[in-house]
Amino acid sequence: MSELEKVTAVEQEYGAAEIQVLEGLEAVRKRPGMYIGSTSASGLHHLVYEIVDNSIDEALAGYCTDIRVSINPDGTITVSDNGRGIPVDIQPQTGRPALEVVFTVLHAGGKFGGGGYKVSGGLHGVGASVVNALSEWLQVQVHKDGKIYEMRFSRGHITQEMQVVGTTDRTGTTVTFCPDHEMFDTVEYDYEILHTRMREQAFLNAGLRISIEDLRSGREQQDTMHYEGGIREYVTYLNENKTPLHQEVVYMAGAKGDSTAEIALQYNDGYSENLVSFANDIRTPEGGMHETGFKAALTRVLNAYGLKYGMIKGDDKVSGEDCREGITAVISVKLTEAQFEGQTKAKLGNAHIRTLVDSVVSDQLAVYLEEHPVVARTILDKALTANRAREAARKARESIRRKTALGGAAMPDKLRDCNENNPELTEIYIVEGDSAGGSATQGRDSRFQAILPLWGKMLNVEKARADKVYGNDKLQPVITALGAGIGEEFDPDKLRYHKVIIMADADVDGAHIRTLLLTFFFRFMRPLIEQGYVYSAVPPLFKLTRGKTTRLAFSEEERDQISSELRGDNPNVKVDISRFKGLGEMNPEELWETTMDPERRTLRRITLDDAVKADATFNVLMGEKVEPRKEFIEKNAKYAVNLDY
Repeated sequence: MSELEKVTAVEQEYGAAEIQVLEGLEAVRKRPGMYIGSTSASGLHHLVYEIVDNSIDEALAGYCTDIRVSINPDGTITVSDNGRGIPVDIQPQTGRPALEVVFTVLHAGGKFGGGGYKVSGGLHGVGASVVNALSEWLQVQVHKDGKIYEMRFSRGHITQEMQVVGTTDRTGTTVTFCPDHEMFDTVEYDYEILHTRMREQAFLNAGLRISIEDLRSGREQQDTMHYEGGIREYVTYLNENKTPLHQEVVYMAGAKGDSTAEIALQYNDGYSENLVSFANDIRTPEGGMHETGFKAALTRVLNAYGLKYGMIKGDDKVSGEDCREGITAVISVKLTEAQFEGQTKAKLGNAHIRTLVDSVVSDQLAVYLEEHPVVARTILDKALTANRAREAARKARESIRRKTALGGAAMPDKLRDCNENNPELTEIYIVEGDSAGGSATQGRDSRFQAILPLWGKMLNVEKARADKVYGNDKLQPVITALGAGIGEEFDPDKLRYHKVIIMADADVDGAHIRTLLLTFFFRFMRPLIEQGYVYSAVPPLFKLTRGKTTRLAFSEEERDQISSELRGDNPNVKVDISRFKGLGEMNPEELWETTMDPERRTLRRITLDDAVKADATFNVLMGEKVEPRKEFIEKNAKYAVNLDY
């Protein structure tokens, strides 16, 4: 009997009684957040990352050149690669096929054996089995040794033992899975979120080709990412909507033992720092030893150059913050025993990586500056200017601190405060214009709602240094009213309101005002957004009336839907439809009923799921280049998310 016939015979005898309940995976289903962070959209997308990370491990080991991710017509996911294929032979410790072990046992796989991979990503080696546990069904096919091996699972249970289903002339692994609707808040994948992550991985692995496609009806699209320049091209991409101070991206790389480090950087004429770091292709948003080594070496090298050539006198050195103003840098390290702090790998803890990165930057950046004196002087000039501006900003902050001492006695003249003093119970509406501000003041519930009208053209903080921001007469009232300080001294514990609501018209001007305020919060009060205190009010666009029934619509699509509902079986019945022209033209009662009453209003909570994506968005919207901004607004104007809660 052939191997295929034997396996087929086993399958025919296979019934419900033989389904195995796999030890360990029940824990994943009971506490999924421990393994993928959450059961929200971010956790859903994390399932894809885990399978892709396994393919990237093959690329890091030198065996995989192509990865394809597909969102299938039914919303399921397929990830395929041309690596060696997951082993299918019997695993000695368990007596079961290695393929089965990888998908059913936590902490199994080549990452823990010491010889399979020198470096690897994945979430502590639990990726494949966790995805299996959280999938309604999962199928894996391995092309290996001229045969196609297949296994099927459902919610962590084996539903089809490994069997040979055909022959092949290639190698690789293909995983298709359907996320379990019982485990996730949503099972609908966002193409752009996956595209962003796949592009990031392609940048980090020079030469690796990653394709992603959306095959769902009406959403068909496809992208292929392949960057021979690796992180050099990543820096160019991150600076796409900025003006570089030097054309060439500075690239440095080095290795010690099994650890490698590569760094790419380029300065632009902006004032913010964009430092993106990775360890084994996993983003480390909270930094760690690799970032510490980079920052120390950068500051030391620039100061040494300035002293050597007389640009810095005596003890008048520039700080690390000064040296990083306007920098875009990508740091990517790869190491065998990566020590991450926290389950989601936010911070890298290996001390020897700090030494490696410091050494690479110290040696190679010093040589680069000597060989490129024009670039060196441009960078140092920017750092010195930043140093002077920082001193001016310090004085401006001192002035603000004096004004807001003793609980902020000098509140802005236009602020109409609320009666409640407990910040957890209060909210402030930041409203554009005195007209809307007047209606909001009359229509509000003064017990817990404060109103702050803004007027005139607001400062675009994307194009201004900190000292200009602190002293700006349009932003000063916002800083004072919120009461939590600004910049490095911002303290969320001192915040006077726990809901900061931007209320602007639902048109282009309103979007511009929201963007200016959000840019300000993002740059100078980032914890305000990170901790979920910032909201955008969503005023209705239309009022529909039939007889004594009145409904509100927040989009043209919703208007048409409600109109149809009000007509019911009588399509000739008259439905009055009026468009709200703007907040300032609503009377106080209308404004309260539609936009301010907590029982009926709609708010969008502003989030920062991806700091780099947000940074890129702000640069598109607030940068010098008009065309990218126009394209972004046209593409995203229709989206609205996150109801009040």
